[in-house]
Amino acid sequence: MYSGFGLGTVLLPVFALFLPIEAAVLATALVHGANNVFKVSLLGKNADRLVVLRFGIPAVVGAVLGALALGWFAQSGMNVDIDVNEETVAEITPIKFVIGLLMIAFALFELLPRFRQMAFDRRYLALGGALSGFFGGLSGHQGALRSAFLAKCGLDAHTFVGSNAVIGFLVDMTRITVYLGLFAAAGAGMGDFNAWPLVLAGSLAAFCGVLLGKRFLHKTTMGGIQILVGILLFAVGLALITGLL
Repeated sequence: MYSGFGLGTVLLPVFALFLPIEAAVLATALVHGANNVFKVSLLGKNADRLVVLRFGIPAVVGAVLGALALGWFAQSGMNVDIDVNEETVAEITPIKFVIGLLMIAFALFELLPRFRQMAFDRRYLALGGALSGFFGGLSGHQGALRSAFLAKCGLDAHTFVGSNAVIGFLVDMTRITVYLGLFAAAGAGMGDFNAWPLVLAGSLAAFCGVLLGKRFLHKTTMGGIQILVGILLFAVGLALITGLL
């Protein structure tokens, strides 16, 4: 998406309806990564190199830590079963619980005006990079935080979008590499990953969104879309932490 955030926020709860949450995070990362490659090819020349370095390097480190944390939660095995009349009706795994909480937290960025308008001073770029990278690696929710920190850098629209695209690309390539390494370490090959049709469809739709956004999105009001995304995030997050998904 042209704004620098929204694609992963929308895709993860949708993919979570059809895939195990770990596979949903990987599938979202692949679509997000493909989309950022496309955006960088179109808009990366406008990026501010100093901003990319100050924000991007901590973001890459944070992404590694977040992706490793995702792998740890996925393998921890500390599941909670909810039984009714001695029959298990729901299972809450650590990864579902953590991702669910993050979805609910990031829903606030879409639903509450105070969070939606949040911005941070330029001197906090390194901290913003580390935080957005970590949450990007853990759940894929990186764009809203990244945009909040970059918004105060005094960048014009083209430089903002270009810098956002390059940083997002760096985080995506980092976390995808770690995810695939964790996938292989668990004894699974990419042949066991059955979400390719969703990844292909999501990538093609994202490419179309970039092209349309490059031309038209500056004229579009995003308020209604943000509310819809926030409601979807909150609902799926609640379903995850209660074991309904």
